[in-house]
Amino acid sequence: MADRLSARAVIAALTTEFEELTDTSSRTPAGDGPLSWAGYADSRARATARTGERESVVHGLASVGGRSCVLVAFEFGFLGGSLGQRTGDRLVAAYEAAGRRGLPLVSLIATGGSRMQEGMIALTQLQRVAHASARLRAAGPAQIAVLRDPTTGGGWATLGAGADVVLALPGAQVGFAGSRVRPPDADPAAYTAEGQLAAGQIDAVVPPGELPGTVGRWLEALRVPDAPPPPAPVPRALSAVGPAETGWDAVRQARSPSRPRAAAYLDAYFSYRLPLVGDRCGGTDPGLLAGFGWREGRSVAYVAQCGTATRPAGYRTAARVIRLADRLGLPVLTLVDTPGAANDAEAERAGAGAAIADAFAAVAAARVPLTTLVIGEGGSGGALALAAPGNTHVTPDSYFSVIAPELAAAILKRAPDQVRATADQLRLRPQDLVELGFARSVVGPEQAGTQP
Repeated sequence: MADRLSARAVIAALTTEFEELTDTSSRTPAGDGPLSWAGYADSRARATARTGERESVVHGLASVGGRSCVLVAFEFGFLGGSLGQRTGDRLVAAYEAAGRRGLPLVSLIATGGSRMQEGMIALTQLQRVAHASARLRAAGPAQIAVLRDPTTGGGWATLGAGADVVLALPGAQVGFAGSRVRPPDADPAAYTAEGQLAAGQIDAVVPPGELPGTVGRWLEALRVPDAPPPPAPVPRALSAVGPAETGWDAVRQARSPSRPRAAAYLDAYFSYRLPLVGDRCGGTDPGLLAGFGWREGRSVAYVAQCGTATRPAGYRTAARVIRLADRLGLPVLTLVDTPGAANDAEAERAGAGAAIADAFAAVAAARVPLTTLVIGEGGSGGALALAAPGNTHVTPDSYFSVIAPELAAAILKRAPDQVRATADQLRLRPQDLVELGFARSVVGPEQAGTQP
């Protein structure tokens, strides 16, 4: 698949089956449209002659990777893939078809935005699309967007950025502002798929040849299960360290640079993973991994801290993934490993408190089973925000504490040589956490990932 393919060519490259849905709109374009824009009727006629399409989108039932969906494909050759009133009719019909059938919606977007020749009538189609998207989201099925070149204006700000999973083709132009309306000194890299990925606005840039397989796996991973999901199995510990004798031993083991980290646990747990990246607010946190993984024939959402101080973007990303899993009825696995939330000035300006609160709220409101394994440091509220109440387990090389022992000693005005004794008083060892009722079990490598 390449940029600027026709809608039909894009559909053929992605799908194994496609059945176009009949355009049931009773609206017939009248002459030069609602604004009596001179030459608009002729422009539409030329667009039809050039593309074979009567509107800028094609929609229908499709199969991608063996999974059914409702598919929308934009025809950029029809007036730049612009959104007019009949475009809105077709898009709303696609959302409604997905809702009636309980199917996910996949949008293959290539648009310059709203159609100027229809003025405010065209612009208000964005409200119709947003309303239809919200109704489908409330009904459950997932929405996946594939951003082709270009994806700008209202098409990006509704179908694109409003999707649950946002994929893009390499080099695609992506942004609210099109190339002709940006400030003359604007950095062009910010308006590319790669730039939007770096800013946490999209989840992956996918080469054309890999797109059918990637979309198919996402459709499989985001499928709403037929029955309520059981809790995710608890991952086995990946190291065979013995129980910590003292609190400081527990801290030392958790801070060991040779201890297995989140990526190793996720690779051992899942047969494959589909990452979700970014907080949709312009931020990413490389110290947090999130997405959906495939294990033993079912999909499990995951959120994993990687041993660094978690940044606000990380908590917002985590909340986004947990809420999506909850909407779809899929279990969630969290791996806790952080010395605490980032507390530098940049983190405060980025809304650290609000982001942590949002993560707490997402966990608290989740109706699906959440399972947590603490695999390293459990540093205060920054770690607790991602821990499942009543279903948290710990590895032998981990600890969890109200605050790091060094900071506790400093607050209590104790001498540096009292840090180790303070660690004992905090009762932060794995076995202490079980005795205190915070953790359900200390998970060893011999448990092979079964639920205690």
